[in-house]
Amino acid sequence: MLDILALEKSFILNHIKEGDTVADFTMGNGYDTLFLSKTVGENGRVYAFDIQQSALISTEKRLKEKNAPKNYTLICDSHHNAREYIKTPIKAGMFNLGYLPGGDKSITTKRETTLSAIETAISLLDKDAILLIAVYPGHEEGEIEGELINELLEKFDRKQYCCAKFRIINSPTSSYFYIVESK
Repeated sequence: MLDILALEKSFILNHIKEGDTVADFTMGNGYDTLFLSKTVGENGRVYAFDIQQSALISTEKRLKEKNAPKNYTLICDSHHNAREYIKTPIKAGMFNLGYLPGGDKSITTKRETTLSAIETAISLLDKDAILLIAVYPGHEEGEIEGELINELLEKFDRKQYCCAKFRIINSPTSSYFYIVESK
């Protein structure tokens, strides 16, 4: 069976190496932050965002327990404010939309800030960089976010960005993801 998370990471690994700058735009419990931190290594830089302090605490704990390099900045702010923190181009960015696993399901990413955050993330992409956006359509906001992201990405010039969607078609409520690759 297709493992969506493994597939996402394989795409990212084609674009990043040790020493790169990357961003986890939806930190959550820190799994992607840890993956990015270990991949870019001691000389790399990871910026990770979440609006919930509990996400920062959980992520910090995970990074320390797993001996991640001290190459990360955990930011308690909305991902749509990323440009205030990231001043250099990034080689990769990750979004896992929805709510914090194990957290309050009423606190979820919202289309207004998500679309702005995605536009900001794309503007931060370096040459030959990648942005992954995981969408969870199993709740109302997630379904709407996915539709609006599709509309947004359709407008980008193919000569500058390659935008693709990966979805299991016989499982309509399963998560799926978008990839944006810069030329």
